Amino acid sequence: MTDATSPIPNDAPNDPRSNWHMLSQVERDAAYDNNKAVANSAALIAARNEASAKLRAARAGALDIPYGPRERTKFDLYPAQRASAPCLVFLHGGYWQRNSREVFAMLVEGIAAHGWSVAIPGYSLAPEATLTEITQEISMSLDWLAGNGTSYGIAGPVVLSGWSAGAHLAALALDHPAVTAGLAVSGVYDLAPIRETSLNIALKMTNEEISTLSPLRLPMVHKRLAIAYGSAELPALVWDSERFYDARRAANAPGELIEIRGADHFTILDELRRPDGKLVKLAQTLLEGSPTA
Repeated sequence: MTDATSPIPNDAPNDPRSNWHMLSQVERDAAYDNNKAVANSAALIAARNEASAKLRAARAGALDIPYGPRERTKFDLYPAQRASAPCLVFLHGGYWQRNSREVFAMLVEGIAAHGWSVAIPGYSLAPEATLTEITQEISMSLDWLAGNGTSYGIAGPVVLSGWSAGAHLAALALDHPAVTAGLAVSGVYDLAPIRETSLNIALKMTNEEISTLSPLRLPMVHKRLAIAYGSAELPALVWDSERFYDARRAANAPGELIEIRGADHFTILDELRRPDGKLVKLAQTLLEGSPTA
């Protein structure tokens, strides 16, 4: 792990969006296609899903707890032995239109080994839900956890984390009063270029959503936020992480920019899954100095 507080290295790939208007539709789609960019992504996803299914079946928790009225607005809760223990809330990725909370259960074993609780909310997916509605559901899930978590043995400070699209959602929800600090992993923080890719077929983003739901276009939240990415990520994601960190630093918003050497968009989650993982260690530091820690 390196603290990338200096500019991106000279050997880093260029941001494809610097000449976005010159790219073909195929090239624009490829700039955000994580599955295609990682040659063994299908095998990595299958292994992740299998490991998550085994953990959900074997580990005690409160699963499929509704926090809202829709089918996917449910929590999987994994309380620690102490109700006052910190809680990692994890938001899954999938470009707001794929995946579910169940297939990321394998991440519980990392931070839970250190006495933390873990809460994984699901959320509705596009095109059944707009991006505005999805962000509203994340806020609703945090409201619910703040009001009902104690009944399930979760009452400690919340570190809000997310991966890929989940990192975007975590950055947007950092200002929620229930959240003490955040950890955004492999995220996208400016939505404008995505509107010009095939991802927008389901999302149908409006101009207002791009303006109000792009963390890079909003005032910076002054809570500690660690921003992490893998050195083998797609260039667009690397540069979004760098730009978001720079914007936060310019606003004197606290937090680190962390590069995980050798990690791609999928293998970076190993650092949040293993008890000795770099992102697990980082999460443990995020409450230091907090009045609620």
